[in-house]
Amino acid sequence: MTKALEGVRVLDMTHVQSGPSATQLLAWLGADVIKLEAPSGDITRTQLRDLPDADSLYFTMLNCNKRSITLNTKTERGKELLTTLITRSDILVENFGPGAVDRMGFTWDHIHTINPRLIYASIKGFGDGPYTNFKAYEVVAQAMGGSMATTGFPDGPPLATGAQIGDSGTGIHTVAAILAALYQRETTGRGQRVNVAMQHAVLNLCRVKLRDQQRLTHGPLPEYPNDDFTNEVPRSGNASGGGQPGWAVKCAPGGPNDYVYVIVQPAGWKPITHLIGRPELADDPDWATPEARLPQLNKMFQLIEEWTTTLPKWDVLEQLNTHNIPCGPILSTKEIIEDPSLIANDMIIDVPHPQRGTFKTVGSPLKLSDSPTTITTSPLLGQHNEEIYINELGLGDEELRLLKSNGVI
Repeated sequence: MTKALEGVRVLDMTHVQSGPSATQLLAWLGADVIKLEAPSGDITRTQLRDLPDADSLYFTMLNCNKRSITLNTKTERGKELLTTLITRSDILVENFGPGAVDRMGFTWDHIHTINPRLIYASIKGFGDGPYTNFKAYEVVAQAMGGSMATTGFPDGPPLATGAQIGDSGTGIHTVAAILAALYQRETTGRGQRVNVAMQHAVLNLCRVKLRDQQRLTHGPLPEYPNDDFTNEVPRSGNASGGGQPGWAVKCAPGGPNDYVYVIVQPAGWKPITHLIGRPELADDPDWATPEARLPQLNKMFQLIEEWTTTLPKWDVLEQLNTHNIPCGPILSTKEIIEDPSLIANDMIIDVPHPQRGTFKTVGSPLKLSDSPTTITTSPLLGQHNEEIYINELGLGDEELRLLKSNGVI
């Protein structure tokens, strides 16, 4: 089968995580992604190494299915080669600091002149304004996008989430924008500028908290277990904050991830009362309705936890699912990487690597019936220099040797 983005060429001028996560998704969808690196390589090739003299897992897990070339874009010949690459590409993606590509001499107006059909996507930390030149990192984006202020317990500090919503979350938003621009090009014949800010992407993921900020003007939020409310959405621990209350309850034997997240829907309350050995609460007017239970959510989940702490989480899961009660065990990273269903669904896969042997990575969450994903290893630094510069751009062997000796590649 052909791939969804077969025939689409992406010039990948990204590094670290937000940009590479976006271009990797495009590669998984079938695009030919050429990762353009400085001769020193993406910094994450050497960051957080677990094996000496091998690309780190940080790099390999974000750069599968790509080809790598090296190019010093500060040299005149490097600028000429970059111009040629731009003319042959459909999409350019970069996540340098603000103005970095402009300072190379490649403004949007210049790029659009070189290739009017090119879609030029930039990932930055922030939009235009007082934050524009702030350095952006994963947790900085979480802090300034609304996530940290609403994550944690009321009596504790704001907390970062382990999910990389600032980096990879922005990468996913960028892919959506790129695909929309690619589709629009079919009608207009023109490329366009795509800008995605990490702060904006995190804010989009925190929209329900902005919903609740507005609801606060009409009084406390009954779906939250908090005792006190100010004029800001509070941190509410593991509460769902939605229409159906939920909480992570402890299970035996009491390890750090021996928990099950339980959601109490109206139809689930009666079977829950039987499971916890308190069937009389099913018809007790102080407990029988969602309205009666809302003011005492902490007590309700305490009652449930008195039962769950006597059982392993997998037993709790089985009994709750027997009654169609929404729930899920807290899976540790070890449990996830060994989970048979995730392996069977190609979400945890083994990828051979010429330096590392084999490494595990996350498979594509995008499942298309007519565009199956085959994940191949990340490229070594400059692995495809000869293939692209000689075979595709038409440079000679001697010129390639000189470019290398002169520090251009």
